[in-house]
Amino acid sequence: MNYVVASAADEPLNIVVLFADDWRHDTLGIEGHTVVQTPELDRLSKQGIRFTQNYVTTSICGVSRASLFTGQWMARHKNRGFGPWATPWTETYPGLLRANGYHVGHVGKWHNGKFPKERFDFGRVYGSTHWLDQADGSKIHVTRKNELDALEFLETRPTEQPFCLTVAFFATHAEDRNPKQFLPQPSSAMLYADIEIPVPKTATETAYRALPEFLQNSKNEGRIRWHWRFDTPEKYQRMMKNYYRLATEVDATCGRIIEELKVQGVLENTLIIFTTDNGYYHGEHGLADKWYPHSESIRVPLIIYDPRMQSTQAGQTRDAMTLNVDVAPTILKAAMLLPPKNMQGSDIASLYLDENPQEWRNDFYYEHPTISNIDRIPSSEALVNKEWKYFYWPDYEHEQLFHLTEDPHETKDLAQLPKFLDQLNLMRARFKQLKEAAQ
Repeated sequence: MNYVVASAADEPLNIVVLFADDWRHDTLGIEGHTVVQTPELDRLSKQGIRFTQNYVTTSICGVSRASLFTGQWMARHKNRGFGPWATPWTETYPGLLRANGYHVGHVGKWHNGKFPKERFDFGRVYGSTHWLDQADGSKIHVTRKNELDALEFLETRPTEQPFCLTVAFFATHAEDRNPKQFLPQPSSAMLYADIEIPVPKTATETAYRALPEFLQNSKNEGRIRWHWRFDTPEKYQRMMKNYYRLATEVDATCGRIIEELKVQGVLENTLIIFTTDNGYYHGEHGLADKWYPHSESIRVPLIIYDPRMQSTQAGQTRDAMTLNVDVAPTILKAAMLLPPKNMQGSDIASLYLDENPQEWRNDFYYEHPTISNIDRIPSSEALVNKEWKYFYWPDYEHEQLFHLTEDPHETKDLAQLPKFLDQLNLMRARFKQLKEAAQ
């Protein structure tokens, strides 16, 4: 299926999407993080542009990946867990690019039902463990395999075609059934060894007891995984150091992929996007993992290197509220294709390429389905803007309201206070409007 070319003045860009897992917005050295080292992504940010208010519309692996490929909220693409989406393949960014002459590859995690290998020119899918068995009986770390496969794609691609490569890392995801959880490569063992990892201010029993009562049960998956990882000071240090080691390994692989683009002489014709599938609790609110609408769970990094940018913009940041559903239309516009009408995101490049950028969103609707049952992972929804956040827990018909400018850690629920009723009603009305628009 062919779409109208957006602009005839420029050549379509190559596309590289570097897509990490379970990695929240502040796990970057350039964000001022006091521990984690990400020199390659820091360098990419200095050469490109970083969006500091970037979010996912659903914070869980499979659904977020479906939103990445389709540019749609879960309410429209219909993947409510880890299965396939309802959107036609011809309306995804890999499908559209391949139909319009791109050499298209996917490396790493998929998590959206059976991988459609026939729809890619190069497909290598794996994940779920940090160490993978090889044909010769040896093992290879999943991030190292991501790197080798990505480099093979770049080295073997036909040079007469534009290309699109999605590198879907498994790291920094935990290996859930392994008591060690995070298993980095031996070469990283000395990283962070002599550092004391700061414990977040809200990683307390008091913060946990401030959660709605229905989250404070022994079957809540966020609390179960907190016990796996964070329920003693020693365990917290061990887990977080290994988590950060995995992040630094992903950073190094991103650097090697970018270096290969430079060696091949195509860096200046390639759009590079680094982002992640969801955020991650580091013990905040007495929780682990993601799912719920707190900032730690839904706010993720976004770095864009775009050779169309003016050099004066390099290293800048933007605080526009960008979303994972914006990635697909941004890619398609860079490929000189118009996104299909069912895509709900917007072209992020307009924020740094246009002299007079289009009016941009000031808020968004967040949604997450029940997973397994309401005791394990209950449904959650939210309306998010830069000043306020409204939570709605549909399984319990329970509301929360947080004033983010005064309470950035979301610890003081104002929903039951009469003085905030007008604000609550405003948030309710806007929430309903955006929820309907997401369908």
